[in-house]
Amino acid sequence: MSDDEVAVIVNGQPQQVAPGTTVAALVRGLTRSPRGVAVALDREVVPRSSWDEVVVGEGANVEVVTAVSGG
Repeated sequence: MSDDEVAVIVNGQPQQVAPGTTVAALVRGLTRSPRGVAVALDREVVPRSSWDEVVVGEGANVEVVTAVSGG
């Protein structure tokens, strides 16, 4: 890992992100659309209204969940 990367866990998998990466940026990199997506950062749900302000820091554990319709 270099100085320009931050180690985080996303959905149980280690990842490297740029320092200052927000929840919104992380979601954009993982999904086609943020519709039906929920995010928890260190076991706390992050309201969608805060995604642009909340930064994913070193060692953060992020869960990104997408709702799927159907049966």
